[in-house]
Amino acid sequence: MEKYIRGSCFCGKLKFHYDLPSKYSAHCHCDDCRRAHGSAYVTWVGINAEQFHLDESETLKWHGTLDTGRRGFCVECGSTLFFESNAWAGDVAVTRASIEGQIDIQPGAHAFYEFHVDWMPTINDELVKLSRQDILGD
Repeated sequence: MEKYIRGSCFCGKLKFHYDLPSKYSAHCHCDDCRRAHGSAYVTWVGINAEQFHLDESETLKWHGTLDTGRRGFCVECGSTLFFESNAWAGDVAVTRASIEGQIDIQPGAHAFYEFHVDWMPTINDELVKLSRQDILGD
């Protein structure tokens, strides 16, 4: 495996890479992720911010704030690729689907699982299912 991982948006105009190792990976079921991505859940890979590098970023736009969470997306094709929040200061979360090929980590949990949708088949895997309380402690 390489010492870094590459990825891009759907149209390829927004490109990034990050130095290994990845920090975590999880499937997020929160309302915000579902609506931003139009899916039942989003799989994220967490990276230390100092390991993350934008290679082509002229189409990058951020929506939201660090206080409530902000999402980085490509203004050309609409792909949402990144998430940052003060709740996880120093981390950049990258959508697993935007990463090319294999990586050094598999998803380890379902986050905000109490918000999972009933129109998605029940998830019967062995991953831990974390609640908002488990994650944020509030």
